[in-house]
Amino acid sequence: MSPLALPFLVVLAGASPIACSAHASPPEVLAGGPCDGCEAVFEDRPAKLGSSARIAPVGEPGEPLVIKGVVTDAAKRPAAGVIVYAYHTNAQGKYPSTEAHRKTAKHRHGMLRGFARTDAAGRYAFETIRPASYPVPDAPPQHVHMLIVEPGRCYYYIDDILFTDDPRLTPDVRRRMDQGRGGSGVATPAKDAAGTWSVRRDIVLGEKVPDHDRCRAK
Repeated sequence: MSPLALPFLVVLAGASPIACSAHASPPEVLAGGPCDGCEAVFEDRPAKLGSSARIAPVGEPGEPLVIKGVVTDAAKRPAAGVIVYAYHTNAQGKYPSTEAHRKTAKHRHGMLRGFARTDAAGRYAFETIRPASYPVPDAPPQHVHMLIVEPGRCYYYIDDILFTDDPRLTPDVRRRMDQGRGGSGVATPAKDAAGTWSVRRDIVLGEKVPDHDRCRAK
């Protein structure tokens, strides 16, 4: 979703036309400026969402990763019922897809994607694998793309999750990719005795998101 990542999305996922989703006229408005393939947040979203979900299916090759965080409003109060959407590459640095996805927005996001709805304390969690960087020269560091849907109001992308132990996350790249949209996405991973990585990505609704006042107007 970040501008730095867009060229690589096109290279790896193809430049196929994006078809309208089944939710062509969602009640939410797009805030924060253009967003490549953001309409995927309305495609194949389960009718019922819990506060925790899977992105990569069980058995997907790669190192296991758990993402956890709390979503708050600008006043730091827990935000319940917010939809957190995330997607990322597989262990080969690609967005796996199928021919059936070619004319949908979700094709650009691949098949490793998931949705969670924050609980009463604003908490959400994803189980997945650690993504790999794109298999091209000068690729950006490993990252997890994230979007927020404030139900009935607006949707927008926030800063990717970035990993502090990734050698590609140089100080210059960090300055360019860590814009503070939704709060900083830079996270320090930790690995437990079983070999599972974990990171924390807290989110502040609307923080440094241009035109977020469109949400308040709904």
